[in-house]
Amino acid sequence: MKKIIKIIGIFTSVIIAILLLIIIISYTNHKIQLSKEKELFIPNGQIVLVNDHEIHTYTEGLGKNTLVFMSGGGTSSPVLDFKSLYSLFSNEYKIAVVEKSGYGFSQDKNSSRDIHTLVEETRLALSKSGLEPPYILYPHSMSGIEALYWSEQYPEEVKAIIGLDMAVPEIYEDFPINPFIIRLSAFGSNIGITRFFPSIVEDSAAIKFGNLTEEEKNIYRAVFYRRTLTKSMQNEIKEIQSNAEIVKQNKTSNVPMLFFISNGEGTGWDKDKWINSQIEYIESISMGKYIKLDSGHYVHDIKYEKIAEESIKFIEDL
Repeated sequence: MKKIIKIIGIFTSVIIAILLLIIIISYTNHKIQLSKEKELFIPNGQIVLVNDHEIHTYTEGLGKNTLVFMSGGGTSSPVLDFKSLYSLFSNEYKIAVVEKSGYGFSQDKNSSRDIHTLVEETRLALSKSGLEPPYILYPHSMSGIEALYWSEQYPEEVKAIIGLDMAVPEIYEDFPINPFIIRLSAFGSNIGITRFFPSIVEDSAAIKFGNLTEEEKNIYRAVFYRRTLTKSMQNEIKEIQSNAEIVKQNKTSNVPMLFFISNGEGTGWDKDKWINSQIEYIESISMGKYIKLDSGHYVHDIKYEKIAEESIKFIEDL
């Protein structure tokens, strides 16, 4: 028995030593690569101070309507993720992308991500960047909850919501959250394990389907390795169910809405459930319509020309 215990102890020690070696190699390589990529990690918009941390807001274009693009949960580089779409608007409209805490070039902060704080920080970042309401909101995925809350609390600030396969409160009723998996994935990102699996970033919709230049793709990669499952992103995941419940309990917004709905691929939900949740919501409001797209979840990186065309028609009719 003692011999067996000794063998198990040796085997365990070897496994632990190998794991530690992998962690050391990965972390060292990660730090070296981060240093090399530093010259790419330069904000191309304004940095404003919001709640004691730096928020990056990118703007371009002219026009009387301001389109505000709101990223889905965990999207590393919102500015580049939305570029394929917003670049089609900037000749006639002002566009703005607010990168929330822990996203893109914004500072990460381990703070509350309750729905009120999320919306207030975005509103303040826009104001400090010289942009005043009303806005036309373009939320993707999880930020649909923020857009709905915004329109409920400040209807005079929201001219319309154009959802980019956006989430509605009902979809989060049975949202599975595994804190251990989240922490483990964040740890893997922080020590650079993701660098050994380049397909993760190369399969990002912005790189795979969008119209980014090679230089922009390199910037996207540099941001990705710095902004994956940040503290802010983790806190958003933890609070999304309670945030969705708050929005669900509030009065339904009456602002005009247009939903672009994907085929459900890449959402993490049953496809029919994801699609039907949006259709049921949009059909429950008085000024809503939807367009179904044969596209995965990141519709704005895949069907950006169609979305731009239909959006302009919708905005002109407001």
